[in-house]
Amino acid sequence: MKLSFSTVGCPDWDFDEIFVTAKDLGYSAIEIRGLRSEIYAPHLKIFSEARIEGTLQRLKNADLKISMLASNAVIGFPQIAESGKKEAFEYIDLAQKINAPFVRVLISPRPEPDDIVIDTAAAVYLEICEYAEQKNVVPLIETNGIFAESSVLRGFMEKIQSQNKGVVWDINHPCRFFGESAELTFGNIGGLVKYMHIKDSVGEPGKIIYKMTGHGDLPVKTILELMKRTGYDGYLSLEWTKRWLPNLEEPGIVFSHYANYMQTLLGN
Repeated sequence: MKLSFSTVGCPDWDFDEIFVTAKDLGYSAIEIRGLRSEIYAPHLKIFSEARIEGTLQRLKNADLKISMLASNAVIGFPQIAESGKKEAFEYIDLAQKINAPFVRVLISPRPEPDDIVIDTAAAVYLEICEYAEQKNVVPLIETNGIFAESSVLRGFMEKIQSQNKGVVWDINHPCRFFGESAELTFGNIGGLVKYMHIKDSVGEPGKIIYKMTGHGDLPVKTILELMKRTGYDGYLSLEWTKRWLPNLEEPGIVFSHYANYMQTLLGN
């Protein structure tokens, strides 16, 4: 399994800081979710026509990859599904250019469950899967919103008649919003998981408090052991949501801790 971190964890850093940190700490990849004030990846200057080749060469020289482009394409609401599809297509086009294997899409803009329209989402997601297949990119749908209930996500994925599909398992959401055990979530979606968002947290009445990995009570070790059974050798990407929660610990501390903690768990 390979380590990555999302740029959502370092909203004040420029790409130079992100690149050097990933390289020096031994990460395999960087997940793109905005840089500084620009959240929309297709608009980032590092991927502009003038700079994209230099960016890719720099990554190649350091043996680093872009693990995923995490879009905010929401497909679960009929009134915005078309704009969600358009965003997904633009992210897929960029992913093809930079050799990123995955683009993340969402059923809902919030991690908490929302009222969504499954049939709308299924039709749009199938279109996205078919478009992405032509680009050698896999669009992944995350365990957020109503899909944090893994049985619902499993049922949804069974509707999608495409091989070019998959799941991002955010390990926080099924546990915190639906009280699922690692074993239950794994039983429902383990075979569909192609990417993982790693977090740790503790739950208190009415709120979730995020912690550095190993300082909360999410069963990170158990989840990794379960995923080993499937032969999963993909990315374990730290999603430290400092962009939305600025009082979280600083990224320099957290990224270093995560690399050390996960390498110990993985026996590296």
